[in-house]
Amino acid sequence: MSTAVRPEGLGRYGEWDRVRVVVLGIGVSGFAAADSLLHLGAHVTVLAEGAGDAQREKAELLEVLGATVRIGPGATAALPTDADLVVTSPGLPPTAPALVAAGRGGVPVWGEVELAWRLRDPEHPGEWLCVTGTNGKTTTVQMLEAVVRASGLVGVACGNVGLAAVEAVMDPTPYAVYAVELSSFQLHYTHSLSPWAAAVLNVAEDHLDWYSGPHAMADYAADKGRVYERVRSACVYNVADPLTERLVRAADVVEGARAVGFTLGTPEPSMVGVVDDVLADRAFLEDRRHSALELCTVADLASPAPHLVANALAAAALARSVGVPPAAVRDGLRSFTPGGHRIADLGTVAGVRYVDDSKATNPAAATSSLQAYEPVVWVAGGLAKGARFDDLVSAVGHRLRGVVLLGRDRAVIAEALARHAPDVPVIEVVAGETGVMDRVVEAGAQLAQPGDTVLLAPGCASMDMFANYGARGDAFAESVRRLRDR
Repeated sequence: MSTAVRPEGLGRYGEWDRVRVVVLGIGVSGFAAADSLLHLGAHVTVLAEGAGDAQREKAELLEVLGATVRIGPGATAALPTDADLVVTSPGLPPTAPALVAAGRGGVPVWGEVELAWRLRDPEHPGEWLCVTGTNGKTTTVQMLEAVVRASGLVGVACGNVGLAAVEAVMDPTPYAVYAVELSSFQLHYTHSLSPWAAAVLNVAEDHLDWYSGPHAMADYAADKGRVYERVRSACVYNVADPLTERLVRAADVVEGARAVGFTLGTPEPSMVGVVDDVLADRAFLEDRRHSALELCTVADLASPAPHLVANALAAAALARSVGVPPAAVRDGLRSFTPGGHRIADLGTVAGVRYVDDSKATNPAAATSSLQAYEPVVWVAGGLAKGARFDDLVSAVGHRLRGVVLLGRDRAVIAEALARHAPDVPVIEVVAGETGVMDRVVEAGAQLAQPGDTVLLAPGCASMDMFANYGARGDAFAESVRRLRDR
């Protein structure tokens, strides 16, 4: 340590001018962390591997503010020897050389979310409602923000969506409620977070390229479960995913916090669920053993898709935990529109509906999407990231009119289809074809019959053929438009 100040004890008004902080990464969270730390007077060094135009622009600004910045390949290979604290971006795995060096040297490592928690205004800290899970995080957090605002509370979506968490807490106008989306990467580096309420929506295979070793899946789940640590009021879990309940049971919560389940079935006491197409609360009312409150109807939601209903229930439970009334839950959910490339209805062509769910980038998300439609022509493929598709095909094979495959790992899906749904026709669109998405849409139209849905729910990441899932969805939508205009 180069100073007598221990970072563990520092908050917003600490002696940051006596602390040397190394910030790893210069993306959204890294830039926000460095900017805030400089504002507080810390000595900041930023290390980042990326050196594109956006990174260089941010580097120049941080240097003007007083930071030392080193960007480019190899920049994070070594940790400055005088570092008192490392604040890391979520993209760096624990095996990154600078993080390994910090561990060996006893230098504390915080994520940007951990820094944000410590920098809350002590006079106006607000309540944190945290959401994690493999799928549905962004939708749930945005629903939660809409519901909170419908109640009249000043709320903001932040973390892995919207504002960076540290940017949100440093806003001169304090928020009453923070709806915080958290990835497993962000949770890996939290140590003192103590939210009012938290939810794990689901846990399925994903990001196993970030975790390594024979216990990768268990480590991934454990990081998701960290969101329940030190919860003060409600741990919201998915009744249909027993692992989420086990994570609640394993958590060390503040005395008085309780478990609240959400289910697409009839809710038991201390749950929210669905009764005759009504979203009902049996958790946040005095006589929850013998009565229920109507929150809204399925028809109030943007889609009756099961995963969207589940997201709405989780958001409602979190909002109810801070006293949001049922009418505000209804009004907020009515006003909510899913973000781009999330079950986006592109309309019909020749009696066939086309839906863009390009955000379904793993098998669990694709399964949820496919369960909303029948019969369906499934458009899938891309970078599987080590995922398997046997469970998906077994669960939804009976819904499939046909399948169109594209992308580098399309064979992984084709093999699962051959094992579990051999009678389903499959068309593969190989890379390098001119107008690849036009060919995909044409193949979908060829397989579909009037009344069917052609659904882009790839179950894979997009970066083998597209810049991101949004670009993939945009290409699909444009090809559907060209099909319509013929």
